[in-house]
Amino acid sequence: MTAVQSRLSDRKIKALRPKEKDYVLTDGDGLQLRVRTNGSLLWNFNYRHPVTKKRINMGLGPYPEVSLAQARKETLEARELVGQGVDPKQVRDRKEEILRVAGDQTLLSVAGEWFVVKREQVTPDYADDIWRSLENYIFPDLGSVAVSDITAPAVISVLKPVEAKGSLETVKRISQRMNEIMTFAVNAGIIFSNPLAGIRSTFKKPQKKNLPTLLPEELSRLMRTISTASIKQTTRLLIEWQLHTMTRPGEAATAAWVDIDLDKKVWTIPAERMKKRRPHSIPLTDQAIALLEVIRPYSGHREYVFPSDRDPKSHANTQTANMALKRMGFGGELVSHGLRSIASTTLNEQAWDSELIEVALAHVDSNDVRSAYNRAEYIERRRPMMEWWSQHIVRASLEGLSAAYL
Repeated sequence: MTAVQSRLSDRKIKALRPKEKDYVLTDGDGLQLRVRTNGSLLWNFNYRHPVTKKRINMGLGPYPEVSLAQARKETLEARELVGQGVDPKQVRDRKEEILRVAGDQTLLSVAGEWFVVKREQVTPDYADDIWRSLENYIFPDLGSVAVSDITAPAVISVLKPVEAKGSLETVKRISQRMNEIMTFAVNAGIIFSNPLAGIRSTFKKPQKKNLPTLLPEELSRLMRTISTASIKQTTRLLIEWQLHTMTRPGEAATAAWVDIDLDKKVWTIPAERMKKRRPHSIPLTDQAIALLEVIRPYSGHREYVFPSDRDPKSHANTQTANMALKRMGFGGELVSHGLRSIASTTLNEQAWDSELIEVALAHVDSNDVRSAYNRAEYIERRRPMMEWWSQHIVRASLEGLSAAYL
């Protein structure tokens, strides 16, 4: 082979003719043009491996499909990698492998892999909501599309009709979930980057709405209504249990006997049933334990404290308390989650330690180390506050009943 030391030009390249043997022309910086005996022209980048120092040829493609300008550009990019101690051929091979793998994986399949991990981080009900939203809004149009072909315009076009209906919270949640899926695909080496990183900015922002709740002074009206309403005993006990323990609707409805230690007067909710996926212990007051004694004949031999009407082996529906409040006339005025707000507002107004209130509400401490260290201590520190709150509920009940007979 003969190497001609001169810069190339398109005019020179087009004038080349094949010879009996392949020969190579150099353009500088390691860029070479190989002239084959059959007349084909192939670009190579010739370099020393940054580690082994062996000479390597990396093909850049044929001329004129790959122009002289493009070949020079790719050569400069490859030389930069070599200068950084990185093998450009290995980088290119990895990219090609990623593209091949991505082309074989649909959005549905990748979302399924992501969901296996995600569902361990949220409650079962929330996990169901996540998958159902994707099934309803994303998979019909994009589920069979290769994840590498998913683009921001494609996802935006799917969600625009949802936005037009005014379902802004739904758009917000799905945008977030799609971002998580694509970030998962990046971290799994399926795609190079997340193309959906900025799609939230293309939609209207939902107006933040506080969940309906009552003012602290209206607790007596609530307790009077609960005690006189035509609802099932188990439902009444469930609502009062949630109120006394300051728990979320799903946490109260799924309370299991095995998690309650009556000797220590503590209810420990397992991580898998908590919103933030970390266990939460609640000091039980005498009033809360009294509720358990009332319902024990109904469910003491079952797994769950508040059994389902349809299937006593399962727990009550997480919406049971909410639906009961609506039937009692609190629709638009109070939801079951708002019971926590009544407790929070009342305790803050009474100047209880705000940190203890936040722990009682199972709001995650930003300092996980401190939170773990103080968990046992906080149980005992919270007892006086929880006892005051239960006594306050009882006083409100008595006031409500007295008002009913006036």
